[in-house]
Amino acid sequence: MCSIFGMFDLQPGDDLAALRLQALELSQRQRHRGPDWSGVFVDAGAILVHERLAIVDPASGSQPLRSRDGSLALAVNGEIYNHRELRAASAYDFTTGSDCEVINALYREHGDEFLPQLNGIFAFALWDGAAQRYLIARDPLGVCPLYWGHDAQGRLCVASEMKALVGLCADLSTFPPGHVYNSASGQLRRYYDKPWREHAVTCGKHLGDGELRAAFEQAVHRQLMTDVPYGVLLSGGLDSSLVAACAARFARERVEDDDRSEAWWPRLHSFAIGLDGSPDLAAAKIAADALGTVHHGFVYTFAEGLDALPEVIRHIETYDVTTIRAATPMFLLARRIKAMGVKMVLSGEGADEIFGGYLYFHKAPTAQAFHEETVRKLDALHSYDCLRANKAMMAWGVEARVPFLDLEFLDVAMGMDAVHKMAGNGRIEKAVLREAFVGALPDSILWRQKEQFSDGVGYGWIDGLKAHAELAVGDREFAAAATRFAHNTPATKEAYFYRRLFEKHFPGEACAATVPGGKSIACSTPAALAWDPAFANAADPSGRSVRGVHSQALA
Repeated sequence: MCSIFGMFDLQPGDDLAALRLQALELSQRQRHRGPDWSGVFVDAGAILVHERLAIVDPASGSQPLRSRDGSLALAVNGEIYNHRELRAASAYDFTTGSDCEVINALYREHGDEFLPQLNGIFAFALWDGAAQRYLIARDPLGVCPLYWGHDAQGRLCVASEMKALVGLCADLSTFPPGHVYNSASGQLRRYYDKPWREHAVTCGKHLGDGELRAAFEQAVHRQLMTDVPYGVLLSGGLDSSLVAACAARFARERVEDDDRSEAWWPRLHSFAIGLDGSPDLAAAKIAADALGTVHHGFVYTFAEGLDALPEVIRHIETYDVTTIRAATPMFLLARRIKAMGVKMVLSGEGADEIFGGYLYFHKAPTAQAFHEETVRKLDALHSYDCLRANKAMMAWGVEARVPFLDLEFLDVAMGMDAVHKMAGNGRIEKAVLREAFVGALPDSILWRQKEQFSDGVGYGWIDGLKAHAELAVGDREFAAAATRFAHNTPATKEAYFYRRLFEKHFPGEACAATVPGGKSIACSTPAALAWDPAFANAADPSGRSVRGVHSQALA
């Protein structure tokens, strides 16, 4: 995981030396993502800058990656988990051991049609000097961030984080997940479109005994590829605990040589954070003791979290309330993890979207409504949990991997009939996932109710943020919110407080438009508010807003 910056459509009269310097300066704004090395490529038609966080092949995998003949230059932020299989099937003359070099190989052999072959997380810019064309692409779910826009001279610019384009591109926007742009055609094309998106395709389908568990264990195993120290984020909730359980199973053997030798770092470390007395810290300790991880539980204070908010918002580039609530303790935890020399962690994002784990899913009226909401949630992940996990951790140069969003596992889990996933009437959320892993975790963890991360760190965190915003935002100022913020007008003082901080770093309508809006209850999409009349008057992103479901529901 790294950062990329690209500038394309350069003109014959352009001052390449000046543009190179400008590109380096802009890329420096996101160097926290890649503190290990910087690489630059300059050609008459393109400039690429790469800031590297070395995880795989730290000795020879520096970027931009060049083809042997020098005609291809590639800057990638990401990991390709099936790179060894792709490499073995290719006749390409590889120059490094980097997992990402298979992108050059596949492009040379298949043009821009190769993207469905990749199982990984990625955002890349590829320059073909011989053909004078370029490709820009992003992974199917948008785990890796990517933005693009045009400068005043019409050059196309692309960057891993929005901050690198602020002040440069008036039309900056989010590059959509699952899409590829080919300059030869000038078309932005969707390359990822699965049959399981349609509910009718999944009707009547169920998984065989052990199939779901095996698929997830394989996903975790794939994502353990690393040449540097790593760990797991362990909140004590179901999702992170399952990731930790699977990782603990494979941690002692080295994935890179098919488990034939001892891993370079065979002791699995786990990390948790919360306010003093938080539910997550207590549950994480139980899970860690059962799994035998070297556990590190960190306590933060409300004041420490509040002090970090401006930097959190600058790094994660959003004003979404739920994202900021959850990103702040994650940002603080990432700093602790980095201080211990760990560069990569596995995390549990994605399970709630796939299996309907948020508490409002208890109110889904039909299996079709349930399934359609999971698809909507997956489509939106790049703006919420993926954005949070990636940018909050990468603020300190720590890569977060998300095995639940492994593309092979996703096909298995989303291909089943949603009737098997439904909750309510005494059936706990994500029951099908819990049942698949009976015996893998203590029952108190396996059957623990869903707790959103921003709740689990301690209920005093959200309550304190709301109270602080009431004091920080005056009534008169808030009354004029629609005048100041016409797009996505803040509905609460807490939302206004975050929006005000966001605007300091990301002014203008284009930046504001990169953040989605709409009402939500317990992280729902706006469409799901119709599931229960009570949702209309209780719309808050906290899981505690789902009355009659959450054990500590808000009054």
